[in-house]
Amino acid sequence: MRLKINDLGAIELLGMEFHSYHGCLEREKTEGNTFVVDFLGHINIKRAGASDDLEKTIDYSAVYDIIAREMAKPSDLLENVAGRIVDCLAREFGEMLFIQVRVAKKNPPVGGICAWSRVTASYGEDLAPDELKNY
Repeated sequence: MRLKINDLGAIELLGMEFHSYHGCLEREKTEGNTFVVDFLGHINIKRAGASDDLEKTIDYSAVYDIIAREMAKPSDLLENVAGRIVDCLAREFGEMLFIQVRVAKKNPPVGGICAWSRVTASYGEDLAPDELKNY
């Protein structure tokens, strides 16, 4: 007997690493820094799960390409970077019910020891079951 899968599922890309030039300081603009991006998208997975057809889901390589393209555009603020990524993903993949993007900067210039600074941007209504909310 096959169990019924919830219609709502999540696609995630975690730990995408980029050398980018985001920041307000001149040094950040010229030397760049390491950034890590995490993506979460909630979609209806019922059709893809039943058909095993890539055309019925989100191609995560296309998600990665959008994120990489936006990470290559310098910005002063991580809020701008995360917001641009979410906006592009929402426009490209209208079937996503919820999108969350985290952009983290390694060793931010804060005048002391700090491993990461991070900004999270989201779009849509988070309708996920509790186990998906632990992102």
